[in-house]
Amino acid sequence: MEVSVSAPAGPNTGGALRHVLGHLLTPLLMCVGMGFAYLGAFHAPEPHDLRVDVIGSGPTTQVLAQTLQDKGAGALDVRTVADRDTAVTALREQSSFGAYIPGDKPELLVASASSDTSAMAVEKVFTKVAAAQDSPLKVTDVAPVAAGDPTGQGVFFLLVALSIGAYASVAVIGGAGAVLPLRIRVLLAAGMSLVVSLVGTLFAGPVFHLVDQGLGGVWALSWLYAAGILLVGVGLHTFLRRWTTLGVMVLFVMLNFTSSGGIFRPELQPGFFGALHAFWNGAGFVEGVRGHVYFDGHALGGHVLTLALWLLAGAALVVAAGVTEARRAKAGGQGPAAAPAREATTRTEAEGEKAAEEEMEEAVAV
Repeated sequence: MEVSVSAPAGPNTGGALRHVLGHLLTPLLMCVGMGFAYLGAFHAPEPHDLRVDVIGSGPTTQVLAQTLQDKGAGALDVRTVADRDTAVTALREQSSFGAYIPGDKPELLVASASSDTSAMAVEKVFTKVAAAQDSPLKVTDVAPVAAGDPTGQGVFFLLVALSIGAYASVAVIGGAGAVLPLRIRVLLAAGMSLVVSLVGTLFAGPVFHLVDQGLGGVWALSWLYAAGILLVGVGLHTFLRRWTTLGVMVLFVMLNFTSSGGIFRPELQPGFFGALHAFWNGAGFVEGVRGHVYFDGHALGGHVLTLALWLLAGAALVVAAGVTEARRAKAGGQGPAAAPAREATTRTEAEGEKAAEEEMEEAVAV
């Protein structure tokens, strides 16, 4: 009597390939999204309606201001102010980005802490004006950045560090912590927001000296910002599942970094990103830190409100997620379909763990 022994089934190559191709869709969408966002926001910065002042009165000052306005063709918004003190006030309130004092010894006032790239754009314009009069231009910075942040972009890179710490934590909490009750996931998110904000504050102060004062306020803004991202992400995970990483990247990287004003302010960007700058959380953080550290808290309340509203939006998403998860649990645990539902849950536990691992791997890779 012959006993036939069947060979073990080989790997399901077709199924595995479809699985890989399905997951490759996420990095492809990230590539396209990052390209549109970063190149769209940064590839060709050009000033538009960039407010500058000409200090003085009389026909000569008026003619110079009007000439600059006309030659700028929409690039500059040129106004005249009566004296130096008025111009400095406008610079320190971030309603102006340069003030030119004409004469035999022309001088340009800027506030690099407001935006180093805007100050450079203004300096480029008025260097040409002074050169036309065969006079060297003296540049005076009325609001310089800290010595540890010579480019004025340290706050932006602090934003990047906080964002990565927050949205990567979302993937871990949503993936590895998916089996935990929502209240515990929220507590983990709150704890991580505190840790991430403290790490960011250490970077800003003792480690790299990006700011030389107001470190407590920087921590508070960092915590508000990180907590908002984590709550939004934890709430979204209930609805988006494995697409959460892509979702938070769109919200907190693609649209966030590009509209924050950390590299270029809205006056040097396309209108879409300038519009986002008015209410997006990254802009609230960057401008809030600038206002707190360099401009005596000017307009700080509005930026704190922006961050608080994002935090409230995250809380609302968490509440909605709690309601949705409760309904799913009720639907899966009652009625005639309860037993099949429990069997289905058992069969998919391993698949769920695998999906969680893949989600975290995608987040870490990003």
